[in-house]
Parts: sequence; C-alpha cells; structure tokens
Amino acid sequence: MNKYQGTVLIIDDDDHVVLTSRMILKQYFETIETLSSPKTLESFLKGREIDVILLDMNFSAGVTSGNEGIFWMNRIRVLSPLTQVVLQTAYGDIELAVKSIKEGAVDFLPKPWDKEKLVTTMVNAYHQAQARKENRNLKSKQQALQDHLNKNESPFIASASSMQPVLSAIDSVAVTDASVLILGEHGTGKELVARAIHQRSNRAHEPFIVVDVGALPPALFESEMFGHERGAFTDAKESRIGKFELAHKGTLFLDEIGNIPPELQIKLLSAIQTKSVCKVGSNTPVAIDVRIICATNAPVYEYVKKGIFRQDLFYRIKTIEINLPPLRDRMEDLPALFQYYFEYYTKRYGKSLEAEANLLADLRKYKWPGNIRELQHAIERAVILCREPVLQVSDFQLLDVIETPLLLTETLNISEMEREVIRKALMKCGNNLTRAAEELGIGRTTLYRKIEEYGLSEHGK
Repeated sequence: MNKYQGTVLIIDDDDHVVLTSRMILKQYFETIETLSSPKTLESFLKGREIDVILLDMNFSAGVTSGNEGIFWMNRIRVLSPLTQVVLQTAYGDIELAVKSIKEGAVDFLPKPWDKEKLVTTMVNAYHQAQARKENRNLKSKQQALQDHLNKNESPFIASASSMQPVLSAIDSVAVTDASVLILGEHGTGKELVARAIHQRSNRAHEPFIVVDVGALPPALFESEMFGHERGAFTDAKESRIGKFELAHKGTLFLDEIGNIPPELQIKLLSAIQTKSVCKVGSNTPVAIDVRIICATNAPVYEYVKKGIFRQDLFYRIKTIEINLPPLRDRMEDLPALFQYYFEYYTKRYGKSLEAEANLLADLRKYKWPGNIRELQHAIERAVILCREPVLQVSDFQLLDVIETPLLLTETLNISEMEREVIRKALMKCGNNLTRAAEELGIGRTTLYRKIEEYGLSEHGK
C-alpha cells in the first residue's frame, strides 16, 4: 500500500494512546511524530511542515473541560495556518464536539475510537490540508504572475541585417524545449529575445518568470529559487513558492547566469538535472517542468576554462546559443527604436514634441555603450528635460562623446570653422553661454559678439 507523503503529529500524554495511534497511522502516512505535551509545540513546529495534528484536549490532572485542547488548537492556527487539527478526548460529548468544530477543528474523535474511524478521520484531514496548500500556492502564483503582467514590456524591434541570424534562431528553437543561452552586452535586449522564444513556443500560455540570478545574495538564493516553508528561518513568517515552481509548465529566464558563485552553481545544476526542487525547511521534493533560458554578458567561455563556471552546468544551459549584436552594429534599427520610445515617453509625460530633422543622424554618431537600454533612458531623460517644442541632440547630454565631423570638414575657411566651433560649443553646453565661453576659452562678451557676427542664435543655429 502506498503511503501518503505527509507528516502527522500526535500530541497526547497517554502513552498507550500514542503507541496505538502511531502503530495504526504509520501504515498510511510517511512520517509520524509524537509529543507528550503541547508545551514544546512552538519550538517543535519551527522549520517543520505538519499536515495533520491529532491533539488531545486535556493535559492537566482532573481537568475535563477540553479548554486546553482548544487553546492549543488556536495556537497551532497561528503557528502553522495550513495544518489541520483533529481533537480527541475521553470526556467527549455533543456540545464539546460542536464547540471544537466551531473553533476550527477539522474533526472530533471521542475516545476510545476504532481503527477505521481514526484512519478515515486522519486521511480526510490530510486531504483538506493538501487542498489548503494547493490554494495557497495558487494564490501565490497568481499574485506573482500578476506582478509580472503589470510590468511594462518593450516590444522586440529587430529588422537590421545583423539581427537576421538571431531571428532565424528564435524561429528554429522556439518550438522545442531546448535550453538556450543568450550572449550579449548589457542592454542589448537579451530578455526580449527570451520572451520572443517563449511567446512562439508551446508554453506561450504558461508563465514566463524572470530572475536576475547574479543579483541574488547567496544567503537568499535557495529561498528565492526553490521557495521556503514557514519558520524555515528567522524571517520566514509565511511559506513562499520559489521561482522554479512559479514557472512550472512555462519558461524560467535566468539573467546574468555568469555571475552565480560556484557554490550555488551545483544547487542550480541539481534542480535542472533532477527536474525537482526542495523548499528550504522541507525534505520533500517538488517536481517541476520548466524550460530554461539563460543570458549573460560575462565571458562565460573563459570562465569555464578557468573553472569559475562549472562545465557541466554550462553544457546543460547551452543546447542552443544565440549571440545578440550591440546597438552600434544594428544601427538600421535605431529609427524604429527611437520612434517607439519617443512616442511612449512623450505620451507618458504629457508632452507635445517634435524631433529635430537631423536628430537621428546625430544620434547615429554615438556608440551607445549601454545599447538599447541606454537609448531608452536617454530618450526618457531628454523628453523630461526638453523645454522647447523641438527635441534636439543637445537635450540628450551625449555631445561630449558623440563623434563630430569637425576635423573632417571640407572647408578650410577660418571664419566658417570658427562659426562651427562656436555652434558645437553652444549645443554641447545646452545653450549655457557662460559654460560655452569657458569651453571655448574666451570671455562671455567675446562670445556674444561672435554670435552676432556669425548670425547664430543662442541655440547654435
């Protein structure tokens, strides 16, 4: 006979009752624990997951009211809310039974009970405990999924020729369950590629869970990834579902995988290999069915050679490898990316702006070391700070690193070159004349005169 994978706790000061009930119930439940007194109950429950407690109602000599049992049952509801309690007493009557059920007991057993009645009562209580857990996990999962849905997600914009191998790889791998490793610099859109794979897969209607594993403190890694039971550690006031279990049937995206410390890599490898996790504070494995997609900007091949990253884990996560090019190598996508973020942030901040005609040409001269993420934040900042109806390159505060064609100008006319230098200085300094004069190494009065002489406005036009 298969036993239920649960834990039953018997609390009774009658050794004969404890022995008898233990012998009967161990045929049906995997683990049977016993206590002769509820006084140590609080410390006993810490870090343990108990499904059903069979609790006597009287522990003091000469006391038959049952109030002790009801008191401890209420403590159990506080200490372990998902645990079901079955009360038993040799002094039972209908009134006490009704009172017990009203107070929260799942059932009431008068002593002496027969074997069949005990087993039926405890099995029913176990099933109710399991239903509570499933309901808890469902609520936890729904809340976590709702949090993910509430996050703003950028569209996957990619039409540049350098992106065609990426798009082809996405189409090929999406319909499989193969693990994918996405390599690329910070801000290149690795998460968007992972989402695109998920959305084209058979798991598209299941969760897509994102975890920046490189940012997880080692002390919280297991709790975040595998979950924990209530009381498993000092701050574990409630049970929590882990990211693996949350992503069950869906896709788990592990970002910055290259930054996981070696001592945690083996734990991650074990979960991937066994397709199961054990919550912190529990020894019961939970089966998980997830598709793993990882990403990193770290030189992971070099890490493997140096032993910084486990080779066995590396091969587990890179059945398919996708290399994502930086923004500077896919400038064909810049107009579409700019237009999307420009429209998004002007709408978000309630601004009516137009982009200067030469703005995109100027932005192309910048190397964008932060890639698409830097472009996004630069556009947001420029929209916020812009005080004119037209968005200009000077609003981006990037001119100190934008390559200018000044030294390659076709003219050698000194006056034209001076005019161009002044114009660039005004743009670079955000039209601040004092700063522009300092940048040029001339006085503010001289700058005023030059502006008038060359027909420049204070905006460098």
